[in-house]
Amino acid sequence: MIAAQSSASWLLPALILVPFVGAGLLALVPARRSDVFRPLALLVTASTGVLAVYLLTQFDSAEAGFQFAVSQPWIDDLGISLTLGVDGISLFLVVLTGVIFPIAILGATPHHDPKPYYAWLCVLMGASMGAFLALDLVLFFVFFELVLVPMYFLIGLWGYAERTAAATKFFLYTMFGSALMLVGLVATAVLHQRGVGGRLTFDLVEIASDPGISQNAARLIFVAFALAFAIKVPLVPLHTWLPDAHTQAPTAGSVILAAVMLKLGTYGLLRFGVYLFPEAAVWSRPVLLTLAVLGIVYGAVVATMQTDLKRLVAYSSVAHMGFIVLGVFSLTVVGIEGGILVMVNHGITTGALFLLVGMIYERRHTREISQLSGLQRSAPVLAAVMTLVVLASVGLPGLNSFPGELLALLGAFETSRAWGVVAVTGVILAALYLLWAYQRTFHGPATGENATVRDMRPAEFGVLAPLLVLIVVLGLFPGLMIDRMEPSVKALVAHVDEQVDGFSETRYEFVGPQARESEGTGGAGEGTGTGGQGTGGESGG
Repeated sequence: MIAAQSSASWLLPALILVPFVGAGLLALVPARRSDVFRPLALLVTASTGVLAVYLLTQFDSAEAGFQFAVSQPWIDDLGISLTLGVDGISLFLVVLTGVIFPIAILGATPHHDPKPYYAWLCVLMGASMGAFLALDLVLFFVFFELVLVPMYFLIGLWGYAERTAAATKFFLYTMFGSALMLVGLVATAVLHQRGVGGRLTFDLVEIASDPGISQNAARLIFVAFALAFAIKVPLVPLHTWLPDAHTQAPTAGSVILAAVMLKLGTYGLLRFGVYLFPEAAVWSRPVLLTLAVLGIVYGAVVATMQTDLKRLVAYSSVAHMGFIVLGVFSLTVVGIEGGILVMVNHGITTGALFLLVGMIYERRHTREISQLSGLQRSAPVLAAVMTLVVLASVGLPGLNSFPGELLALLGAFETSRAWGVVAVTGVILAALYLLWAYQRTFHGPATGENATVRDMRPAEFGVLAPLLVLIVVLGLFPGLMIDRMEPSVKALVAHVDEQVDGFSETRYEFVGPQARESEGTGGAGEGTGTGGQGTGGESGG
């Protein structure tokens, strides 16, 4: 469903075009003007971030459909259009992208060739925005593919010792998944045309409203999409490219890879998997929930055994991605809301962790935990900031990771207590590997160079300050996000219930700080609290 068009519909094209225009401007600046590249890239990404925040302020939290929608024919004979829209599911991913990129640019600088480095970052930002806003299958595919190119060069040219192998592995894995997606989206459009008649179209909303695709064909196409997105997430056992890519990527590349690019996989599963093929999503739920729980436990266990601090954080991402998939494929309102919360909050906490690891590496020129000890003696502010971010990543109540993981687990328990119980062990293991790594790095005797490590500078603290504020605010007030996403999530679950015979779910509706359990089907039902009564996508507060 697309809501009535807004006078601010120019916002969505601007969010995509501004970074691309910035990349073009950087390409035109003479190479000798090295002092211009970083300020220009920062201006471009920060301007896009301001537009994303403005989008948040203009978003109608009571509306379940796509807002600020724009659509222009692109290849009209094939039914391909430039269709953009944003709803409560994609809204905060757009805002996260707008916030993370300028922070990544401020937090780390390249060791060589700044001009192409910043230009590729701008291209990556524009492509990421496009993927989160696209409502045409081909347009989404173009942006989904485009993000691979800048990240490949960021890892391969500005990474560490084994950067070439890591970049190649990343590219080959994701290209294989993209090939499956291309086959799936073409089959979707062709079978939809045959099933319902009329012209060929790749419009997401039109196809989802009446797919006209047989059950077996829909399941096969869903598998193609799911494999493509599972590689991007990544889900175990398709995860092996991620630790290498994170370890070899420059700091800014690791921040963006964790905060934004991995979310293209989980967002794709939700938007182009569950929404397009609800019956196939219900059919495949046991397999995907099993893989999600496997990723939670496996990622946590392997992270515990890592000796490289950056690689440890990379494996923690595998575990957190499992929580997202767990919440999404619980196919409950509470579980999907939890999955979206984890998407955003993982980007905040893990982005901050990679920035902090980069600061430690800049000071000690090593990420080996065995060579780091007692850093809090000489760098107490760095230790204090790391403490807050680690506790947030662990899921400490009152900080931002806790609400999302709690809701994802509630959704899992509603679907299957067995999956929920096993997933809870991931929370315990996260506390083990993160706190143990923190203890070995910052506590103990400060030997050798560890005794003279420079503390965090005010400028470095300023870079992390927005993320630290978000960690606390979103931990204490998760309703700021839930209220805006809930109508769209309820509408999605109602869509699944409408399309799948016999599907129903137990929904938790939030009334202030309390929750009550109510029986219902889909997203329809009575809301309570500040929202009064509503049906379909209306939130009860």
